Amino acid sequence: MDSFNDVFQAAQAYCKERMVDATYNLYIAGLEPISFEGSGQVTLRVRNDFICKIVRERYLPMLEEAFKSVLGFDVLIDLVVPSDSPAPAPVPAAEGDSRPAAAPSQPDELPSGKYEFTFENFIKGSSNQFAYAAAQAVAANPSGAYNPLFIYGQSGLGKTHLLNAIQIEIRKNHPDFNIVYVPCEKFTNEIITAIRAGTTEQFRYKYREADVLLVDDIQFIAGKESTQEEFFHTFNTLHEAHKQIVLASDRPAKEIKSLEERLRTRFEWGLTADIQPPDFETRVAIIRRKAELLRLDIPDDVTEFIANHLKNNIRQLEGAVKKLNAYHMLEGIEPVIGVAQNAIKDILNETQPVPITIEKIISEVGRTYNVSPTDIRGPKRNSNISAARRTAIYVLREITGMSMEDIGKEFGGRDHSTVVYAIKVMEKDIAADQRLRETVEDIIKNVRA
Repeated sequence: MDSFNDVFQAAQAYCKERMVDATYNLYIAGLEPISFEGSGQVTLRVRNDFICKIVRERYLPMLEEAFKSVLGFDVLIDLVVPSDSPAPAPVPAAEGDSRPAAAPSQPDELPSGKYEFTFENFIKGSSNQFAYAAAQAVAANPSGAYNPLFIYGQSGLGKTHLLNAIQIEIRKNHPDFNIVYVPCEKFTNEIITAIRAGTTEQFRYKYREADVLLVDDIQFIAGKESTQEEFFHTFNTLHEAHKQIVLASDRPAKEIKSLEERLRTRFEWGLTADIQPPDFETRVAIIRRKAELLRLDIPDDVTEFIANHLKNNIRQLEGAVKKLNAYHMLEGIEPVIGVAQNAIKDILNETQPVPITIEKIISEVGRTYNVSPTDIRGPKRNSNISAARRTAIYVLREITGMSMEDIGKEFGGRDHSTVVYAIKVMEKDIAADQRLRETVEDIIKNVRA
C-alpha cells in the first residue's frame, strides 16, 4: 500500500463531495502528491501557475480541512509548479459574448456530502434520543410536525449532524424544495454586507423564499440588533407561509441573554430538544461506527479505553479514531492501548480552547455593534464606534488580563489613562444597564465558544 497516496485520495474524495464536478475536475483532480513530512508538511504538485493561483486563493482551506478529516490533525500544504509548465490557453467566450468566462461556482449549502452526517449514521443513546426522534419527525413531515425545531447542546455533541441529516432526508423526499443552511455568523456578515452595499432585497429573497431554513449556532445572534431585526422578519415570513425552520444553539433560548424577547418566544413556539454528553455505551458505539467507516479494526479493550477517557465530546472520540487510523495508514502501527494513550494525549492537547485572540474579540464586538474592526481600532469618535471601542477594551481586559499599556497599543496607541477611563465607564454602565450587561456577557460567551 502506498500510504501517502491513500491519504491523498481520501482527501480528494472529501473535496469532491463538496464541489461541483466541473470545479473539482479542473482544480483538484489534477493535483499530485509529492511528499508528506512527519512535521505535518504536505507538498502537492499543480500542473501550471494559473491553476496554482486559483487553488491557493480559493481551495487551500478546503484541502487543509480534507487532510485533517482523514488524519485527525492539522497539516500545512505547499503547492509547487513544474518549472516547464506552460501557461493555460484562455477559455474562449461564447460567440457574441464579450464577457470573460467565469470560473465554476460552488453551491452554498450544508456540507451534505459528508457521508457520516445522515440519520443512519447518527449513533443514538439516552443522551440524544429525543432530539434524534424530533429531527426525524421534522424531516419526514416538514412544517407539519414541529415548527420551529430548536436543538441545543454543548459543542461537539451532534447538533450539526442532525441539521445535516434533516436536509439530506428532505432533499431525498422533496428534490424540488429550496433548502437553505447557514451558520448564524455568516447570516450576520451577509446582512452587514447587504446593508452597506444596498442589496438587502436580494438578501431577503435568498432567505425568505426558502422551503426549509436551517440555522446553526443561533446563539451568535445575541446582541446584534440589525441581525435580530432581519431574522425576526425572516422567521415571521417563513412561519406564516408554513415553511420549516430548524435552529441549533449551544444553550436554550432562555439563556441567550441579550436576545430580544420577541425572538425568544418565537424560538420556543415549536419544540425544544436538548442533547447531553453521551453515556459510556453510546461512546463505545460511536468509536466502533467511526472505525467501521474508516475500515480500521480497533480491539475492544482499546475502544473501551478511549470511551472511558473521552467523555464529553463526540468530536474528540472521532478525532482519536482518526489519529489511530493515521498511525496505521502512515506508519503501519496497530491500534493498541499504548498507541491509544498517545492519541488521546494529543487529542486532549489539540482540543483545549485555543488562546483567545485579540482579533476574535474585536471582530465579535464589531459584529455586535455593526462596526468594522478597523473603526474600533481607529480614531473615529462616532457614538456607536466609541461604545464598541469601550466594550472591546473592557472585554479584552476581562478575558486576557492584558496590561493597560498593551491594550492601548492594540487600539491605535492610546495611552494608559484612556484605557483606564474606558474600563471605568464600562463598569459603571454595566452596573446600571441590564441590557448592556447581558450584551457583554453574550460577547464573552461567544468569544470563548
